[in-house]
Amino acid sequence: MPEDKIVMYGADWCSDTRRAKRFFEQRDIPYKWVDIQSNREGQNFVKEVNGGKSIIPTIVFTDGSILVEPSNAELTEKVDSQDP
Repeated sequence: MPEDKIVMYGADWCSDTRRAKRFFEQRDIPYKWVDIQSNREGQNFVKEVNGGKSIIPTIVFTDGSILVEPSNAELTEKVDSQDP
């Protein structure tokens, strides 16, 4: 699922999703938001990559790698590794 932006699947009620959104927004990192509450395809994708479970946030990076429920430290490490 290569994209020109990071794609975050989540729901506004989820505190981990809100934390990950703040992480990207505070660092001016563009991302595409997919609310799995209103997007059936997004919900199906999350279940597909998480063994049938709706674990959020599920974040797909531009290199195709996926982090599920990452900490801020994990996000920092991933973002730093993608800098040219």
